[in-house]
Amino acid sequence: MSTTVSRASLDQKLALAKRCSREATLAGAKAAAAATVASAIPTLASVRMLPWAKANINPTGQALIISTVAGMAYFIAADKKILSLARRHSFENAPEHLKNTSFQGTGRPHPAFFRP
Repeated sequence: MSTTVSRASLDQKLALAKRCSREATLAGAKAAAAATVASAIPTLASVRMLPWAKANINPTGQALIISTVAGMAYFIAADKKILSLARRHSFENAPEHLKNTSFQGTGRPHPAFFRP
């Protein structure tokens, strides 16, 4: 059974994907900026105050520590944002009989991880 997909439907999905990726990029950039400040302060302070750090962590090492933390924060925050948006949009587009997640009849509600 073949189905045809309209051009408007594809354009709508493309626009939604672009908006989601833009939101994820912004969330990642915010997290990276906060992580940069949060990691730079103790890294630079420890190099100035601790004898071991002063002797063993050169400026390249300091930059590597700070940029690694910023990069990790960026990708973790962007990935979380993409997953949350995908979950929300898949729930919005689901058929009505799948949206009702309450389990009637047994007296037990679903665990929290089953709820959207």
